Amino acid sequence: LTVSRRRTGFLEVRLRLTVKRSPFTPRKGEHSMQKHFLLIYEVVDDYVEKRAPFRPIHLALAEQAAARGELVLGGALADPVDKAILLFRSNSPEVAESFANNDPYVQNGLIRKWSVREWTTVAGCALKSNA
Repeated sequence: LTVSRRRTGFLEVRLRLTVKRSPFTPRKGEHSMQKHFLLIYEVVDDYVEKRAPFRPIHLALAEQAAARGELVLGGALADPVDKAILLFRSNSPEVAESFANNDPYVQNGLIRKWSVREWTTVAGCALKSNA
């Protein structure tokens, strides 16, 4: 933004915008774009207490997925703790499905039911370059 006073006494305002390409927008000629998928867990009663012995393995699995750039965010919903949601970035739902199938919470009966849903994301800082 530049502001200058013209000889006529009027202010001249110039605004220059630089738009960066989102890392999720395909480059010219690219056909695949990473998508977002929600892994939704419906948890058992007393989930917070029952998860304790499995939590270190679950968190290690989550950290590995995050290190690969697949897991963006994850956690349990609060008040009541009846669900958990994990946000994955990938080209297909198989990444989230594989996480669920290998999760000790699922394998040890702490999850009543789970599903994966594609999430059409259109705004937010995770869509901006270098996010």
